[in-house]
Amino acid sequence: MTISDRIFERLRQINMSQKVFSEETGISQSTISEWKSKRTNPTSEKIMLICKALSVTPEWLLSGIENTGDRGNNADWYVIDKDTEMGSLISTYHEMDERQRERLRGYMEAIMVSKDGEKGR
Repeated sequence: MTISDRIFERLRQINMSQKVFSEETGISQSTISEWKSKRTNPTSEKIMLICKALSVTPEWLLSGIENTGDRGNNADWYVIDKDTEMGSLISTYHEMDERQRERLRGYMEAIMVSKDGEKGR
């Protein structure tokens, strides 16, 4: 199954029209139709937009494999929407110089230390 096959399968599953999908992603309807008629795949810069609109992971969209439960490998990375609280934190962190980052990591470590001196979560 190709990426475009997974896109159209997911659109069917969530009962989303190509028009709504186009509006949510900002991808033209003609481009989306081309994926279907010519069985081509979207360009890499569209992947995250598509994943957000379809509520799927990039791993699933690209490979068809969903990392759930104890199966599969845990990723050593995160995919985070910049428009979320976590995305905002990461953007701010990237704007800091190394001294500020080190200071922030120190604060975080101090917060995570429980009353009895052990690291907690």
